[in-house]
Amino acid sequence: MDKFDFLIVGAGFAGSVLAERIATELGKTCLIVERRNHIAGNAYDHCDQAGVLIHDYGPHYFRTNSQRIIDYLSKFTDWQPVEYKILSWTDGRYWQFPINLNTFEQLTGRRSTSEEMEAQLAEWRVKINNPKNSEEVIVSQVGWKLYEMFFKNYTRKQWQRDAKDLDPSVCGRIPIRTNRDNRYLSERFQALPSEGYTKMFERILAHPEIDIRLNTDFRDAREQVQFKHLIFTGPIDEYYDHCFGHLPYRSIRFEPETLAQEFFQPAMQVNYPNDHDFTRIVEIKHATGQRIGSTTIVREYPQEFGPGREPYYPIPAPDARALYAKYSARATSEKNVTFVGRLATYRYYNMDQVVATALTEFDHLKARSAD
Repeated sequence: MDKFDFLIVGAGFAGSVLAERIATELGKTCLIVERRNHIAGNAYDHCDQAGVLIHDYGPHYFRTNSQRIIDYLSKFTDWQPVEYKILSWTDGRYWQFPINLNTFEQLTGRRSTSEEMEAQLAEWRVKINNPKNSEEVIVSQVGWKLYEMFFKNYTRKQWQRDAKDLDPSVCGRIPIRTNRDNRYLSERFQALPSEGYTKMFERILAHPEIDIRLNTDFRDAREQVQFKHLIFTGPIDEYYDHCFGHLPYRSIRFEPETLAQEFFQPAMQVNYPNDHDFTRIVEIKHATGQRIGSTTIVREYPQEFGPGREPYYPIPAPDARALYAKYSARATSEKNVTFVGRLATYRYYNMDQVVATALTEFDHLKARSAD
């Protein structure tokens, strides 16, 4: 029976960063098991038959304000700087999104100023001192009209729940601006790995003390190898055989289409809050910088999570949090088991946040090994 210091479940950001740090800094052996047939988790990308680099599990827009994260990942990749810009298709036209002064001018049909926009929003806003859900967050910032144009139905399609039934963080993640900043995100560093995420992960995992077994379930690996410490990045309810019940998730069906033209749409992402069953069309080629005569677009259809489907989004709602709390409480009693990452902690982390939690967890493991 093979022996390893660490058994790591999952080859996404959390598991891969921890494996690299453990192998490089501590000289310990790591076995990563991944039930899919590739590394990189949901950040996995590859070139399709037309040669277009696509993100297989939805667009992964890397951004961060942390120099520590930039410095760490830059050891394994160069960067393609990007300003992620998206549009929203509403009332038969494209609108600048997130809402900003340019959106306001589209609405009024004339030039305007930040001061005029702010004054108008002040009239439209619903006074709510402490918004308790996503609907209240948006109407307290922009009022009902803009909420219904851009947020209400999109949220319902994405989550199969009304915004008033979801935590404030869901819609609160989207900035509202009164300047002309059309960027989707506000972080100071916005870029994609210049050769793609998969290439970056290959370099992260290249250490000779790291073994990788794909198409492998952690239950099988746990019986087949000996190890001293388990790092689990999968769904925490699955680890405990759903003893308290299944944690709720939303999944997505991706429908790619390759076209013999340079670009299909005017932006990397177009949201469809009020038309069609899909929530958005993503054309990641706008961001990757590829120069190729074909393009591939991907329509995203939110769907219920179930057998054979990936758990993409934890449901940010009170009932889901209460169920996760039961699993979290049980996890605190585990010895030599670390739960880290989106699925294991039932949180919607951005990629840089996952890297940060992995690096912090490594610091804890390093301190323990020194005792």
